[in-house]
Amino acid sequence: MSWDWDKLMEQKKSSSGGGFGTPPRMEDVLDKIKGARGKFPVSFKLLIIAAVIILLASSCFYTVDVDEVGVIQRFGRYVRVTQPGLNFKLPRFIEDVSKVKVRYVFKEEFGFRTVEPGVRSRFASGPTYESESLMLTGDLNVAVVPWIVQYRVKDPYNFLFKVRNVRTTLRDLSESAMRLVVGDRSINEVISKREEIASEAAAFLQKELDDAETGIQVVTIEMKRTNVPEPVQPSFNEVNQAGQEKEKLIYQAKEEYNKVIPAAMGEAEKTIRSAEGYSLALINRAKGDASRFVDLYQEYAKAKDITKRRLYLEAIQEIYPKIGTKYLLDADMKNLLPLLNLGKMEGAK
Repeated sequence: MSWDWDKLMEQKKSSSGGGFGTPPRMEDVLDKIKGARGKFPVSFKLLIIAAVIILLASSCFYTVDVDEVGVIQRFGRYVRVTQPGLNFKLPRFIEDVSKVKVRYVFKEEFGFRTVEPGVRSRFASGPTYESESLMLTGDLNVAVVPWIVQYRVKDPYNFLFKVRNVRTTLRDLSESAMRLVVGDRSINEVISKREEIASEAAAFLQKELDDAETGIQVVTIEMKRTNVPEPVQPSFNEVNQAGQEKEKLIYQAKEEYNKVIPAAMGEAEKTIRSAEGYSLALINRAKGDASRFVDLYQEYAKAKDITKRRLYLEAIQEIYPKIGTKYLLDADMKNLLPLLNLGKMEGAK
């Protein structure tokens, strides 16, 4: 089939509006646009205007949920805060609304991440997350301290406009606060006094957040199970076991001490009281004897012969019954031998 080269070139020129490969002129394009615009009917123009009006009007109304507030900006500048419900603002491009959840409790996790929340939550851990919770304690031990920070927005204005990246700032300040508190405690305190450490860290973190004007209120800090790094756990467990054995022996010794010492102290107190009673009895008896002797002397001074005889008789009355065999002899009797033999015979019997 033969080609008509000249005819083909003419068709190319006519289709391009000029020479081969040259773009159309701007004047020709504008003329075509004006001609096409003039062909639109009036109803179509009204339809476009109505659509624009509806679009702008729809942007004037917005709804804020019950746990949110709306922050209004007019040409990018903060104007006001609106409460939950249906609200009105100027059209888009004049006023914009940013919704902030002020009643919702957010959380940030350190040292782990929750993969599947629920009754039995599954957590993800690894070197990336563990570096957040790896801390040096006050007694120069290394501890793995995972924790959760729960917070809510208390000032929407500060939350949106005072800090560029609030979440990053919160995580940095939380890590700094926790490391500061843990750095002042021993490894045993970090493991056993988690609630006390969490409370102290929450107070310090809240102060730092307020100073940074983040608009965040810390609800609580929850510390998860604290432990030592996995490579040293066996040695640490042995140390803890030895410490527990030591405490056990101390308690046993104290128990034995509490059994023996109070008994000994009671016995000593009993002996002391007995000695005091005996001493008091002797003193009272001595006082009584002295008082009796004084009374006797006074009576003796009044009637010496009678008192002397009475004392003699009383002494004989007390001594005489205690004598076993008694021999009453006449003062004029000269031979005592028969009586003495009789006494020996009776003794032989």
